[in-house]
Amino acid sequence: MNTRVFRGDLSGAAELIAAGSLVAVPTETVYGLAGNGLDVEAVERIYEVKGRPEVKPLSLMVPGPEAMELYCADVPPQAHALAERFWPGPLTIILASKPLVPEIVRAGGATVGLRCPDHPDTLELLRRCGVPLAAPSANPSGAPSPKTAGEVLSYFDGLIEGVIDGGECGLGRESTIIDLSSRPFRILRQGALPAEEIAAALAERLTVIGITGGSGTGKTTALRVLEGMGAMCIDCDELYHELTRSSAPLREAIIARFGPEMYAGGELDRKALGRVVFSDGAALRDLNAITHRFIGEELRRRLDEYAMSGGELAAIDAVALIEGGADELCTAVYGVLAPRELRLKRIMAREGISAEYAALRIDAQQPDVFYTGHCSAVLVNDGSKEDFQKLCEAEFREVIEDGRKTRLQERAVL
Repeated sequence: MNTRVFRGDLSGAAELIAAGSLVAVPTETVYGLAGNGLDVEAVERIYEVKGRPEVKPLSLMVPGPEAMELYCADVPPQAHALAERFWPGPLTIILASKPLVPEIVRAGGATVGLRCPDHPDTLELLRRCGVPLAAPSANPSGAPSPKTAGEVLSYFDGLIEGVIDGGECGLGRESTIIDLSSRPFRILRQGALPAEEIAAALAERLTVIGITGGSGTGKTTALRVLEGMGAMCIDCDELYHELTRSSAPLREAIIARFGPEMYAGGELDRKALGRVVFSDGAALRDLNAITHRFIGEELRRRLDEYAMSGGELAAIDAVALIEGGADELCTAVYGVLAPRELRLKRIMAREGISAEYAALRIDAQQPDVFYTGHCSAVLVNDGSKEDFQKLCEAEFREVIEDGRKTRLQERAVL
């Protein structure tokens, strides 16, 4: 067999694929051994030529996200989000397969991996062929993956019908594989695309509702409403307490600024720290600079983790949500307001502190006008708890529905 080498004009390569032949193709990662992914005999030859065990499924190269609906069932919105961000590129997305995909491609399983390669020649071949390409790396199983057409020929010259010489592959590593067919989502192979970038991209598509306002306004009630609506909720006050116990770098930063006496009993003495910062603006700014950095890092980590679990709705409750920059993580931010006297009573009852100390806390926080000027909307908590809960639910439901509509519209465009 004479293995043809194609450069520039790919019409001959497309004809070979249509005839059931095998053609090695370039990608941004490594060269792939390609055949018509819907042609059982062509796929059988891929397994045979590579010496690949048929218990190992193959992924399909496709020209773009529209292929998901053709070959996959129950496509989650996260798949479209990742395709929009990383395709063409080194990411293989595993989804539930439609029966159209041959069983041999799936190795008898119920899922199939899709990948859109970032190479103009292979994308052009896919458009010309009009079929997905089954294309594992173009090497005998166990051998190094080829980065040039010459390396492919050193393996398969005379064994396959063609190779497209698209130059040297830039990355030299296989694609990263993520399984979105079930939850939590899983990285099955760490390749050229870092898992951290995938998680961050998914987190950006979360609907995140921010809750902020002064102490005693009712932020926790609003947060519990969101929890009842299915949100993963993060109370930054609780997170701060947790980090003061578990984060050695945060502890060291507080001790360096405020002295070891703040941890004299082994845990942070919040009242002692409060007496310092609530009466000294500079000290409060220093504490906020420390806590905002550590809390911000942990918020991002938790949102990334939640997004990888398949979650879609999250909520963040923080007094200094805007000042700390966490509002940048939010789809919408609600400021919760309440009359001063109600706030004083709530804080005193909740924490067992004096009216004087409670007033110090309130006076050290932002005035109501700050929240009316910086938030998407405000929620006034000046009646019964039940009335406030109903108000919250109505407001939050609108944001959640808007987020769902946006995702559907983006999916339709893709």
